[in-house]
Amino acid sequence: MTDINNLNPSERGTKKSAPIGMIATSIILAGALIFIVFMYFDQKNKMVEMETVLTQEKDSLANVLRHMVFAYDTLKTNNDSLNAGLQKERTRIVRLLSVNASNTQLIKKYKSEITTMREIMKSYIVQIDSLNTRNKILAAENTEIHQQITQVRSTNTELSKVREELSTKVEIASVIQAKAIVAVSLNKRRKETTRISQLDKLRICFTLRENPLAKAGQKEVFMRVIRPDSLIITNSPDNLFEYKGSKIIYSASRALDYMNQDIEMCIFLDNTDDFIIGNYSVELYLEDNIIGRTNFMLSKK
Repeated sequence: MTDINNLNPSERGTKKSAPIGMIATSIILAGALIFIVFMYFDQKNKMVEMETVLTQEKDSLANVLRHMVFAYDTLKTNNDSLNAGLQKERTRIVRLLSVNASNTQLIKKYKSEITTMREIMKSYIVQIDSLNTRNKILAAENTEIHQQITQVRSTNTELSKVREELSTKVEIASVIQAKAIVAVSLNKRRKETTRISQLDKLRICFTLRENPLAKAGQKEVFMRVIRPDSLIITNSPDNLFEYKGSKIIYSASRALDYMNQDIEMCIFLDNTDDFIIGNYSVELYLEDNIIGRTNFMLSKK
């Protein structure tokens, strides 16, 4: 071991400066290490902080996208073109929602696309609101038109009923009626008699009433003489006329030229040997209507 006291002065200076340099170097290295460690933890904290912010941004944007998907699901319209556009934008949002944005650049792209999609959604909402408003107006107009049609139909029905009633009334009013109907049984000397043994001819006289509503022209009055036992007296089984869609037998008839004024006339029926004792009914028919009735009696004495 070298004794320092035995060293010369220059050697003693060198020996003293060596520890000082090592100490200085150690201090510098320690400081650098401390700085590096500080910077490492500072960067690490900043990265953790940035990662937290990115995660929050991603979650926030994902929530926005999910709300937009729900909003698109609630948009309803009957317009096929709009429905296709809505479905396309919804698919685009769902696809964007599945992308994992891991850096700031992608987050910015997310935000930009979401802004664009919001504007598109606003446009669709405006179009759908406009269509819904128009549909409501059309529905109200349609309801009003249906009400008007119903009212018109109801009015037409009422008018038809009125016309039918008026037609019926006119038809009834246009029927030519008979008045002053008198049935007389006559003997061979044209004297009145009620004795069946003296009966030669039956005379039914009456007046066809004046009726300005009736159609003037040739007419034929049919007479039916009904026995007490309801049989019809007739001089021929071919004496048939149409009444209410059926052919019925008549006793005698008389043609005339009707001029819408009162006209007196008589119909005669010869004794067909079919008369019996009792009360008889006489009915007069004209143009599918019974225009008058009367009665007469035949007795034994």
